[in-house]
Amino acid sequence: MRNYKGRIASMRRRVFAAVAKIAYEGDYKRMDRLPYELTDEEGEDPTRPSIFLERAIIGERVRLAMGLPLKEANERSLLSDIVERTAIADKYYDPPLINIIKYACNACPPTHYEVSSACRGCLARNCQNVCPKGAVFFNNGRAEIDQSKCIKCGRCKQACSYQAIIRFERPCAEACGMDAIGRDEKGRAEIDQSKCVSCGMCLVNCSFGAIVDKGQLFQLIHAIKRGDKVIAIIAPAFWGQFGDNITPGQIKEAMRQLGFAGLEEVAVGADLCSVEEAEEFVEKVPEKMSFMATSCCPAWSVMAKKEFPNFAPYISMSLTPMVLTARLQKRLHPDCRIAFIGPCAAKKLEASRRTIRSEVDFVLTFEELLSMFEAKEIDISKIEDQPARYEASAPGVGFAASGGVAGAVEAVIHREHPELEVKTVHADGLRECRKMLRIARAGKYNGYLLEGMACPGGCIAGAGTVLPPEQAKARLEQYKANAPKANPLDSDYMEAIELLHEEPDSWGMVSRH
Repeated sequence: MRNYKGRIASMRRRVFAAVAKIAYEGDYKRMDRLPYELTDEEGEDPTRPSIFLERAIIGERVRLAMGLPLKEANERSLLSDIVERTAIADKYYDPPLINIIKYACNACPPTHYEVSSACRGCLARNCQNVCPKGAVFFNNGRAEIDQSKCIKCGRCKQACSYQAIIRFERPCAEACGMDAIGRDEKGRAEIDQSKCVSCGMCLVNCSFGAIVDKGQLFQLIHAIKRGDKVIAIIAPAFWGQFGDNITPGQIKEAMRQLGFAGLEEVAVGADLCSVEEAEEFVEKVPEKMSFMATSCCPAWSVMAKKEFPNFAPYISMSLTPMVLTARLQKRLHPDCRIAFIGPCAAKKLEASRRTIRSEVDFVLTFEELLSMFEAKEIDISKIEDQPARYEASAPGVGFAASGGVAGAVEAVIHREHPELEVKTVHADGLRECRKMLRIARAGKYNGYLLEGMACPGGCIAGAGTVLPPEQAKARLEQYKANAPKANPLDSDYMEAIELLHEEPDSWGMVSRH
């Protein structure tokens, strides 16, 4: 179960803040002291039984936060030895994005069923009676399970009147909706990269903090220090992530203090995405294809194309809100660089694609941005509120929660084509998304718009968020209720849609595809 305020989350944020501070101050030799500095606070109660092990793990976390690969166990080097490779203003992710620090993994046992001390040794013996393989037996009046016979069907657990049988599953594997996490020869977690879609659910559910993603935090700060005009675009899931009662104006001023040249909302791009997907749906469904699926969640769309390759043409061709917003800003400000701030690990992978790199230069999570504020000792709550131009529609803002994308597209279609009936279905969490596509494959969603979200609850529960999703959903609904526009078609940027599908030439002019 994910813990938003536990020791692992705290360590992640302390590492990010320390890395950010080093980037700002340029004291690269301090990197070698971080594993010691970040464990001293624990005193006699280190996070792990061995403080030396904890220091080694922190060293690897620092490397990954800076975008560097994991170090081989037998490699002897200081963190500062390789800093010149990453203390730069331009760097994308070297695969893999999601990494396992092997010596941090507890080598949890695989999925199995166990009989707990709650067993009463009852006469009914329901657990034994329902087992199809005779794996349940009684020893000294207590039930036991022969793991060599057990097929993990779970019938014994369902039959027990005392709920004495538990299902044990590794937290990382349970969180992975792609079944991409296996075990190496030592029982430690291992990621099948051919299945992984970088949703990041494993890294925030690992109970030992062994799974870590790479970052661009270090490079972004160097770009700002170099004097680059960096415009931040922030995902609609940001409401509530920076504290209670924090206003958009306070966030915008805090970003200015960090050195950003501007702050724009990705919900504007969500409005434009809604309009494009609505037009695409009306044009193609059902005449040209039986259903259409949304495209804004990269982990969902990659999963669909990997596991259901025949459905690849059914995924909307519309650009994602992140890319639409970034492209709009680069058309308005040709000399700018774009930093996407959001809740998502998979967006890091999306931005590293060659077709996207020219639009999005950096991707940071809310968690990483908070570390920048901490490194610069900026308390957002104490900043005087500033005017902020937040002008997206309520449905555009609603992209952040499960069902929001389909709802926004439906709102556009209803206004443009009130005579059309729009059938939608949505799923959140990759296991549910896969189930939805299997049902679609059976022909039960013909004529539908399918929305998939990799994270349970939608973007508000992404791997880079710091607020529990139920609280984030409440904050999101509050803003939606006060959003200045009721429909994506009311966007002030509707005329920009044509511009967004033009490419700049070497002289900065635009030309049609």
